Amino acid sequence: MEVLLIKRPDGSFVPADEEQAELAAKLPVGKLIRSELKRVRNPRFLRKFFALLQVGFESWEPPLKEYRGYEVQANFKQFRENVTIAAGHFDVSTSLAGRVRVTPKSISFGSMPEEEFEQLYDAAANVLLQNVLARYTRAQLDATVNEKVDRLLGFVG
Repeated sequence: MEVLLIKRPDGSFVPADEEQAELAAKLPVGKLIRSELKRVRNPRFLRKFFALLQVGFESWEPPLKEYRGYEVQANFKQFRENVTIAAGHFDVSTSLAGRVRVTPKSISFGSMPEEEFEQLYDAAANVLLQNVLARYTRAQLDATVNEKVDRLLGFVG
């Protein structure tokens, strides 16, 4: 079970919201529990990044419809990885056969500081504007993404 907690000034931890409180309520009172604490990225900004990618993905058409008799499927994970790499956030390694392999950097808080994640967001927005969302301005894209995040978080009906 994973529960998001907020540390209070007195050093105690409390559930981050009502949903997290419901999860924590399932734990037995007075029993010792073990947890691994990790800092998490700003949840709204993380949702904003994925909303940005979703706007791009919804507008993107794979260049091929068929490959060697197989129908080509749009794949969000692959799309996210391609955008991240095109945005310049990748690692390069080689295979045993000597082939170069480019993989997207992890966006986990432990692997990518918040400042670098913000740079990734801006670079990803630019990649999408240049390659997928040519009819958008940056202001229109930002407004669309913010509206999507607000709907996700329940701020807009």
